[in-house]
Amino acid sequence: MSSQATSPKPEAEIHYASRGSSYFDILLAVFCVVLVVSNIAATKGTQFFSGDVSIGPVQVIPVFSDGGAVLFPLAYIIGDVISEVYGLRAARRAIIVGFGTALMAFATFLVVIQLPSASFYENQEAFESVVWSGVQIVAASLVAYVVGQFLNSYVLVRMKARTAEPGLWRRLAGSTGVGEAADTFIFCAIAASAIGISTGGDFVNYFVVGFIFKCAVELLVMPLTMVVIRFLKDREASYWA
Repeated sequence: MSSQATSPKPEAEIHYASRGSSYFDILLAVFCVVLVVSNIAATKGTQFFSGDVSIGPVQVIPVFSDGGAVLFPLAYIIGDVISEVYGLRAARRAIIVGFGTALMAFATFLVVIQLPSASFYENQEAFESVVWSGVQIVAASLVAYVVGQFLNSYVLVRMKARTAEPGLWRRLAGSTGVGEAADTFIFCAIAASAIGISTGGDFVNYFVVGFIFKCAVELLVMPLTMVVIRFLKDREASYWA
């Protein structure tokens, strides 16, 4: 009996668009703004429920977070879009530029503190309090952001290398889980004391709530994220080249 040789299955092509695009510029600009605003907003600790509220026999525990949670998930959504459409090198550039803008913003605040106050300005102490509490917040945010975003982008790109175009939702969900877990834990570990978290139980609450909330937001808007990704893939002529 003669054996018939089987040809190997061709590898799927992996596509990425060029960074020389107005769409990439817009995404990068929004990415940087989100990071800077989130760092400022994160200086306020937030709490939902006082601990005295109960629903029937169940007592509702306090839920701790910070103001940065309002906007920060958008940074990961944009990071997913950049990684999927433009690749790891473009994502790395966005992370580095975002890191630089956050440092520049905080350095500006430190300089402004030293400027002489006008005779009618009465908020110098409040301004200093927010900025100096922001030192720890910014340090936490930047370390967590760099680690989390790099992991998020790396996992997404590696998963794409295995599956090519199919499986987009799995790439988005998988990279979000890894990136947000690292980001949230590092941020909470460094920033907790700056917003008044001092006990182990409150720290676990802070970490778990932050992680679940950020992942929930990203999963909730995932259909929109996928629409944006498909839009960019269709509009970027270099993507399919």
